[in-house]
Amino acid sequence: MTAVSAVKAALKTQAIETPSWAYGNSGTRFKVFAQPGVPRTPREKLDDAARVHQHTGVAPTVALHIPWDKVEGSDGYADLAKYAQGLGLRLGAINSNVFQDDDYKLGSVTNPDPAVRRKALGHLLECVDIMDATGSRDLKLWFSDGTNYPGQDDIRARQDRLAEALAAVYERLGEHQRMLLEYKFFEPAFYATDVPDWGTAYAHCLKLGPKAQVVVDTGHHAPGTNIEFIVALLLREGRLGAFDFNSRFYADDDLMVGAADPFQLFRIMYEVIRGGGFTPDVAFMLDQCHNIEAKIPAIIRSVMNVQEATAKALLVDGEALGAAQRSGDVLAANAVLMDAYNTDVRPLLAEVREELDLDPDPIAAYRRSGWAEKIVAERVGGTQAGWGA
Repeated sequence: MTAVSAVKAALKTQAIETPSWAYGNSGTRFKVFAQPGVPRTPREKLDDAARVHQHTGVAPTVALHIPWDKVEGSDGYADLAKYAQGLGLRLGAINSNVFQDDDYKLGSVTNPDPAVRRKALGHLLECVDIMDATGSRDLKLWFSDGTNYPGQDDIRARQDRLAEALAAVYERLGEHQRMLLEYKFFEPAFYATDVPDWGTAYAHCLKLGPKAQVVVDTGHHAPGTNIEFIVALLLREGRLGAFDFNSRFYADDDLMVGAADPFQLFRIMYEVIRGGGFTPDVAFMLDQCHNIEAKIPAIIRSVMNVQEATAKALLVDGEALGAAQRSGDVLAANAVLMDAYNTDVRPLLAEVREELDLDPDPIAAYRRSGWAEKIVAERVGGTQAGWGA
């Protein structure tokens, strides 16, 4: 049996990165629903992120999205990093954006127009400059590039263009910086997406070198995909760099992590732990946009969902599972996993928080803090942050 003390010790080391854009207004392609008290600046996003970390104790870093979090001045990003440090935070992954400009209608780094490709590459290199200023380790790349119709463009040529751009960015990375390549099997490209699956991302990363790693977004898969298999394989190959945690029911992926299938999240976390991925080398990031629910409580709840899945995964009796697997006892092996999953770990996590001098109930603590009322009263005027801002 796994000792409870060891589980607690492991949980105290967990770090979950929250995304700056999750604190802003967001919605679907049909409507963005504004909420009172939403941040207007990157610093106000960090203020909200600090509240999440204050109540959970495991959210010390914040991912930025450029240009949504663009700051002015030669020292602007260094100053933002200092501001984060003053809040007890660090700036995490820098996310590029080569999907919103009109120029990118036919793609960014895979666009048939060399001028558009140069523009997109320039932005990616700018993001590495921002990493230098913020001290960020990771550059996260997601490309909406693809085609909608057969014959629209040369599929192989687009892969060549992608490889050329990735190689240029890889060459620019510093010694301790990494490139994280994300994939999505469709949308907005409906015929052929240029990075549609883990295999395509892995192939490009393998060619580039060890500083290129794959991001597994838990919402970016076809229904029924065995995500934990992908996780296990990438860990085995040393190429799992990060997660984007969220959840999905149909085709979009911006629900709170674990909302649709908490058992899947548990299975993923078990493979992470089993494969040696429960280390700082694998970044556990949220990638969510909270459309109708309050932003900060939803992020806190998401962090808690990851913690609960992790705790259950840590409770799996590895010795009993291995014995059942070696003996071919199918039902006993499954029962070991189910026993861990069916364990109510909330009291255990409450104890962990109390040992960290935190309130055992982060949501209740946030509601009592008065922060929600404070930001509604103070954040009046200006332009709220949101998609495209």
